[in-house]
Amino acid sequence: MSKEIVIFGVGKIADVIQFYMREESGLPVRAFTVDKSYITSPEFNGLPVVAFEDIEQNYPSDKYSVFVALGYHNLNALREQKIKEVEAKGYEIISYIHPDSSAPKDLVHGKNCFIMNNVCIHPRVVLGDDVFVWSGAMIGHHSVVGNHVWFTSAANISGNVNIGNNCFFSVNCAVGHSVSIGNEVFIGASTLVIKNVEDGKVIIKESDKPIKLNSKQFLKFSSFSSI
Repeated sequence: MSKEIVIFGVGKIADVIQFYMREESGLPVRAFTVDKSYITSPEFNGLPVVAFEDIEQNYPSDKYSVFVALGYHNLNALREQKIKEVEAKGYEIISYIHPDSSAPKDLVHGKNCFIMNNVCIHPRVVLGDDVFVWSGAMIGHHSVVGNHVWFTSAANISGNVNIGNNCFFSVNCAVGHSVSIGNEVFIGASTLVIKNVEDGKVIIKESDKPIKLNSKQFLKFSSFSSI
């Protein structure tokens, strides 16, 4: 990576990604950028914040690459749009794979991918553009993931799964072997998916209902009290 880096975004996701890039990997992050109307301070984490409309003036594309560090708003569509705008200005879009991610050597991935530490990705996996894989997530062998997809911590994708574009997989969800997931699908927390899912579907597991005992009563009558 020969160019220095500008991060698009000044929110919590940008904060996390800058930490990994600069503090964990020593990458040359030099500035942040957002649309001018979203600038509330001239600095973020000790680095300058520049208006995206004017980014070329001080951070030209021949010297700087960009990573778009936005959240999963509108099923990642906002991030998708900003990637297009950054590329239209002639900037290279980079990806970041944490050195302790344990990603296999044959992993295929596109641009603007972010793979955190302590993930579990099997061999023969293909990730499209702009795929975020949070710590503790698992993607099984021979799975193919589309563009603009977000896997939260502890999301579990079995082997030979095909996933479309602009999907979101919540914490502790699980997708069974050889299942196909369409485009713009939202899988809720702790949800088990063992059948194919069509485009645009939302699958959410009902929250577990609280038992009638309060927490002190439960501890008194359960084995937890003897631990």
